[in-house]
Amino acid sequence: MRELSDLFVVATPIGNLEDITRRAMRILTEVDLIAAEDTRHTKKLLDHYQISTPLTSYHKFNIKSKTGYLIQFMKTGKSLALVTDAGMPGISDPGYELIRESAEQGIRIIPIPGPSAVITALAVSGLPTDKFIFLGFLPKKPGKRRQALKEQRDFEGTMVLYESPYRLVKCLQDILDSLGDRKVVVARELTKIYEEVVRGRASEIKKRFEEKAPKGEVVILIEGKV
Repeated sequence: MRELSDLFVVATPIGNLEDITRRAMRILTEVDLIAAEDTRHTKKLLDHYQISTPLTSYHKFNIKSKTGYLIQFMKTGKSLALVTDAGMPGISDPGYELIRESAEQGIRIIPIPGPSAVITALAVSGLPTDKFIFLGFLPKKPGKRRQALKEQRDFEGTMVLYESPYRLVKCLQDILDSLGDRKVVVARELTKIYEEVVRGRASEIKKRFEEKAPKGEVVILIEGKV
């Protein structure tokens, strides 16, 4: 038995279940255990592809207690796949702590690339892609959210961030107040049935979503300083 095994960081679909690579399916079939953000969500994906690998939960509420357990699991020579509900683990999702600790312990970390809402939205936005910054989720409090935006006022590339549909209109107002009426793209429900990409000025898009409240996962892209 090997003293150390491997950690596979596996990207999973952000919407359409067909958006998964053959390699990802093979790895999820072959590993000894899958650590998932939400085991119920991941089980739907596994059932769809008839994958029966055991699951264990790994989310923001059990990171401290579970990281050590998973490290010890891999130290017995067993392999582990890390997945989140959608996209690449560690990108505004759980995973960073386990990946960091695995690296420190000398465990080999193998990326299994695939879907990412950040890159998918950027690619279809129509905004410049040669230089961009990912801001993740901005603070929930309006004052801190506006301050975070103001700090990027002079950035010349495209800004990409995640936002809740319930705060989208408020966030668009904060963009107007902090950055001016720049070009903005809102991509929501990417690769799902009701996928929508809306392009325009911040004021135009704000008015649109004031009239019809958005639903689903949202990515906002903002024009850089021109």
